[in-house]
Amino acid sequence: DVQLQASGGGLVRAGGSLRLSCALSRFTFNDYAIAWFRQAPGKEREPISCITSADHTYYADSVKGRFTISSDNTKNTVYLQMSSLEPEDTAVYYCAATDRRRILWGLPQEYDYWGEGTLVTVSS
Repeated sequence: DVQLQASGGGLVRAGGSLRLSCALSRFTFNDYAIAWFRQAPGKEREPISCITSADHTYYADSVKGRFTISSDNTKNTVYLQMSSLEPEDTAVYYCAATDRRRILWGLPQEYDYWGEGTLVTVSS
């Protein structure tokens, strides 16, 4: 079975940086889209960023210019580099994947595989 493992969360002060990793196991599709979502307490899960097998990248307006998504195919890992973090970025971050790349990247239902979340806490 395909497995996704998110890691890299932690406690950071506002203005700081973190890099999240999403390691994918047994995910060997030629076409794919891999995304990061986050969910803050009491809020709905929201899309953050996505990268496709065509190397297209997408970002939510709230993180554009601060977050960067990238992939290392040799390691089957997708990263989310987060900079200039704000207390509003505090949430559990999830990675998700699908074997399709022509999708509405911001919709959770487009993804077939999800990892366990990793908690990011940004203190003011």
